[in-house]
Amino acid sequence: MSSIVTNVGAINAQRNLSMSGVKMGKVLEKLSSGYRINRASDDAAGLGISEKMRAQIRGNTQALRNAQDGISMIQTAEGAMDEIHSILQRARELSVQAANGSMDSAARTSIGTEMVALQSEINRIAGATQFNGQQLLNGTLVGSLTGGSATKVGTSIAGAGGAATVAALDVSKAQAGTYAITSTATTITLNGETIALNDMAANSSQVLNWASTGITMTLVTDTAKTAANINTDIGDFGAGITVGGTGSAVFQVGANVGNTMNVAFSDVRANQATGLNLSTWVAGTAVQDLASANSRITEIDAAITTLNTRRSDLGAAQNRLEHTIASLGVSVENLTAAESRIRDADVAELSSQMVSNQILQQAGTAVLAQANQSSQSVLSLLR
Repeated sequence: MSSIVTNVGAINAQRNLSMSGVKMGKVLEKLSSGYRINRASDDAAGLGISEKMRAQIRGNTQALRNAQDGISMIQTAEGAMDEIHSILQRARELSVQAANGSMDSAARTSIGTEMVALQSEINRIAGATQFNGQQLLNGTLVGSLTGGSATKVGTSIAGAGGAATVAALDVSKAQAGTYAITSTATTITLNGETIALNDMAANSSQVLNWASTGITMTLVTDTAKTAANINTDIGDFGAGITVGGTGSAVFQVGANVGNTMNVAFSDVRANQATGLNLSTWVAGTAVQDLASANSRITEIDAAITTLNTRRSDLGAAQNRLEHTIASLGVSVENLTAAESRIRDADVAELSSQMVSNQILQQAGTAVLAQANQSSQSVLSLLR
């Protein structure tokens, strides 16, 4: 049947041309993006699998950086321990020198003076060695308020003329333990370190920093108060400030929960039983006679052994982290290759499809033109 109202051939050609146009659009999208899967409709299962792989790849990449940070942290601590080792070796050398009978009391006192200075330096290094604000060598990486002390932040310290409030209590740099706190009319003493209070204007604050303990207290008041009436009664903290904490760092060295590694950063302070356990040296008595000098040699030998063990533990942890980094690197490489095979576009295949679709589009356009032209033949019947 010849018809000019409905051109079925043209409709068919147009439908096929539209389909080849859609296919061409998808091929161009994949070639331009470089991905075989740009949306879920491209490959729903492949999209789900590749997104899970991406999560693992990015997680492992971050875990690799975590492990590298862990090595830096260990190297910081171990470097400080190395210097403490040098100090102990010098202190032992001095003790051996003092054990010689040629030394008189004045010479022994001079030797003792240097030994006291060396011991103070050990404690300074142990207290000053930090990584990202965390104490590495005092046995507590980050202190935290525990027990009743935590509930006292935000409470009032009763006193004449109103109350001052403990707005904040920072113990992050303090070692775990209980710190005794006492007061007079104008001072507050924490573990033997006394701080003088200042007068406070209305709606003002005052920061009390006990440097020897690493504890900082912030007081605020809404009324003007003198130093004498801020702290008449400090009963809220009568039992002291209790700090908890651990010297063990937990490194996240994998993409998933539980992929962790614990590294202990031990106490290496000179006079602590948990540290090097040295006696407290005094210039005039540290090596005052042969017996004292021999005692120093013995205890320094024990301290060197302790420090050797703790440095060895850190060295072993660093070696383990280096193997972890190597393993994570291989994992990231292999997962990335697997994800690429699922998600990335095959340019060669898509190029062939593009040529095929281009030919189909050209053919469809030509056929549609012919289908439109065929209706013109009906006019010859009307002449």
